[in-house]
Amino acid sequence: MLSFSHEVFIEVATHLSFSKAAESLYISQPAITRHIQTLEKNYSISLFERKGNSVSLTAEGKILLQYVMQAKELQRQLEFDITRQKDLHIAKGSLTLGTSTTISLYVIPPVFSAFHQQYPNIDLTLVNRNSENILKALLDHEIDLAITEGKTNITAVKSQFFLTDEVVPVCSTRSELAHKKSISPEELKNIPVALRERGSGTLLAVTEALQKCKMSIADIKHRIVLGGTEALKNFLLDDTCLGFLPLRSVAKQLKNGELVRLSIPGLSIHRAFYFVQRRGSEADRINQLFIKLATLHYNKTL
Repeated sequence: MLSFSHEVFIEVATHLSFSKAAESLYISQPAITRHIQTLEKNYSISLFERKGNSVSLTAEGKILLQYVMQAKELQRQLEFDITRQKDLHIAKGSLTLGTSTTISLYVIPPVFSAFHQQYPNIDLTLVNRNSENILKALLDHEIDLAITEGKTNITAVKSQFFLTDEVVPVCSTRSELAHKKSISPEELKNIPVALRERGSGTLLAVTEALQKCKMSIADIKHRIVLGGTEALKNFLLDDTCLGFLPLRSVAKQLKNGELVRLSIPGLSIHRAFYFVQRRGSEADRINQLFIKLATLHYNKTL
């Protein structure tokens, strides 16, 4: 079993900050320092290089981090396998899932609830990040399982289909566009359009759809950029421009008439989401339990 000093080391190595590790573990910074000094004394090495306010891992620290992350994963699986022997539904364990905004807000909550009801002793953590940062978190062992848009070419991970999603053009009912119902792709060049920030999966889907119409984001002269699905949706509710949002995120507003879905002939925006695991962890039983439940919840087949 990993000692608490090793857990402290993981936090400092992850954040490259003694103060952030202290905040994460709810202990004092001097206590963090003492735990690191204990490890350095035990291994007779220096784990971190300190230059002013910056902290970096030494070569020996990088080696230790690699091994303790593997040990932490084995410890997680060991706890689950031992406690599941008597009854799967009282098994102990943990699952940290990393997803983009759309999945975090509109797909995972009911799955987390169903999973918690079936396996109440498995601790669940949801990490919500911009799409392009999710894979990095997975490869850095910050999360156990990821859900990303599209398959990745990274050989260190393996993807498994989860579900499809649609991104739709919408505007407020107060907008003049609401009366048109349909606009051409060319009209996007001259009307105000609200978009997600760079690195967003939603923006990538819009960009790829525009390319099929021989257009680019740069062709849209009046762009408003907002970070986050909810920020963009709330902006559109108060403004009169057009925006692109996942259908799942605006279903309620479309139903109650706060937003109107527009038609843009020739512009169809669909994307697929995939479960992503580090190669070598595909047989992780907690991951597989979650993938199975999530897939069945949305009426897909494994």
